Amino acid sequence: MSYLVIARKYRPQRFSDVVGQEHVTQTLANAIAMGRIAHAYLFCGPRGTGKTTIARIFAKCLNCTNGPRVDFDDNDPRCKEIAEGSSLDVIEIDGASNNGVEQVRQLREAVRYAPAVSRYKIYIIDEVHMLSQGAFNALLKTLEEPPPHVIFMFATTDPEKIPPTVLSRCQRYDLRRIPVKLIVNHLAKIAKAEGVEIETGALYAIARSSDGCMRDAEGMLDQLISFCGNKIKESDVLSMFGITSGEKIAELAQAIIDNKPDKALQILNELSSSGKEMTRLISDVLSYFRNLLIIKVSAGDTSLIEATEEELKRYQEQAKQLSADAITRIMEIFAECETGLRNAVSRKILVEISIIKAIEARSAVRIDSVLKQLQTLREEAASGKFEVETVRADERGVSSQPVQQKPQTVKDSEESKAVKQSVEQETESEEQSPAIPSDLAELWGKIISAAERESIFFKAFLSQCSPVSFENNVLKIAAPAESGSGIFGDDKGTETLLKILNEAGYKATKVEFIGVPLEEIKVAKPKAKPVQQTKEKSEKPVVTPPVLEHAESEQELTAEDFKNDPKIKEALERFKGRIAAVIPKKSNSEN
Repeated sequence: MSYLVIARKYRPQRFSDVVGQEHVTQTLANAIAMGRIAHAYLFCGPRGTGKTTIARIFAKCLNCTNGPRVDFDDNDPRCKEIAEGSSLDVIEIDGASNNGVEQVRQLREAVRYAPAVSRYKIYIIDEVHMLSQGAFNALLKTLEEPPPHVIFMFATTDPEKIPPTVLSRCQRYDLRRIPVKLIVNHLAKIAKAEGVEIETGALYAIARSSDGCMRDAEGMLDQLISFCGNKIKESDVLSMFGITSGEKIAELAQAIIDNKPDKALQILNELSSSGKEMTRLISDVLSYFRNLLIIKVSAGDTSLIEATEEELKRYQEQAKQLSADAITRIMEIFAECETGLRNAVSRKILVEISIIKAIEARSAVRIDSVLKQLQTLREEAASGKFEVETVRADERGVSSQPVQQKPQTVKDSEESKAVKQSVEQETESEEQSPAIPSDLAELWGKIISAAERESIFFKAFLSQCSPVSFENNVLKIAAPAESGSGIFGDDKGTETLLKILNEAGYKATKVEFIGVPLEEIKVAKPKAKPVQQTKEKSEKPVVTPPVLEHAESEQELTAEDFKNDPKIKEALERFKGRIAAVIPKKSNSEN
């Protein structure tokens, strides 16, 4: 007997042999047991999932001796004829090569005749969506009211191309992609029957690469046996089909998570040099981050992930290092890359750019999140929960009147109470020294300057904060209690602050944030006044607040001067803002 490929040799011969399609086989078995046999069936699904195989088994059940029955005899001559494709009463037609009106007319003429020896005359039309519109129209009447001895079975990978008039006349069954674990188990049985020793990692590599298609998986195993003989390793699968190992994908994902573009690009270069296909690589990376997202949003539920125990542990560890929004942004970058690879000339360069974008997207803030926060602030202002700060100009520049803040939402810690006491002592007399030491104020100025290079949002948030102390390598910062965790929700801000401090020559190991009402933070911020330096006092320079160029010490600042001041214009241009109103300072007589 001539050699049969594995896909044909181990093709299921009865419903119990079909892998991963129990929802279809069980329904058909129940229909046979109850005698509810329809005249037309449509089997839809991806390639290699068992559409034509199920149609043939169903034909065996209907035309077997003493049928219809599910538990037919494998040695039944009629069943053997169907399996071999030589039955006169089970006719298989290729829809792609018989898609014209003339072929359908011949079929309509043939259905009039009774079956030769069997109970039913069964027509199995594969890839039925390839029929022309005229062929479908010619088939409609026969399909709706066929002779009682005729049954149609259609198979297609694209049911959307089938006219609704045809779909409405068929019982439709949708086949699913076969899960990885079921493919692994089936391939292991085949390998054992063939006397082949194969590693578990190799089985999983084949199953993942087949994308739920059993026929593709069996074909890959057949090819590997021819290449490797009776012993197959995971490395053989990776090298032969250009598949990237799960360890390398995990290593690349970790480099993205750790914000290490140099390492990520080095891994990509290694994979590209070894002949890995970029489209498959990006698909694997997308699947990897998809699993991280599932772990993150499902609170550790792994039922939706097909992976080994070792891989699941790795997913759970990495998922803790990212927020769900960060994972989503990374996936969006790689999804765009996957689409762009179809028309890209320099595929490696496109993937490199996408990796850099993904690393940047890890710490980015969605614009819709910013707009949502702004909308929340507007709604709270409209509801009277707090008053908007009123701006007025005086001879010193821009000053703010006290504002009424909404109730504090963060419980005061011991550090917060200490800041309050310091603030109270500050407000008793303006002649007292600043609450923040000058060296700490200088450090805070460096942090603000460095923060501007990181992000405008980052600097804007820090501008609302104030340093409290820097002792024992721990920097304590008073942050607005009203803003909650703010930009530091994913610890990216804390990491950036530690980086800034270390680059500035300050050894810092920890950053702590203290929730304090916003108006108290403003008082606690460093404020320096022009004072006469003496030898007894510190030689460190005193920081003076900014003064508008048009303001004079003895002259009242007009609203027009305020609007035309270069610094005000620069601030408005940088932050895309506008001046709502300028309220002149009240004179002594008005007070």
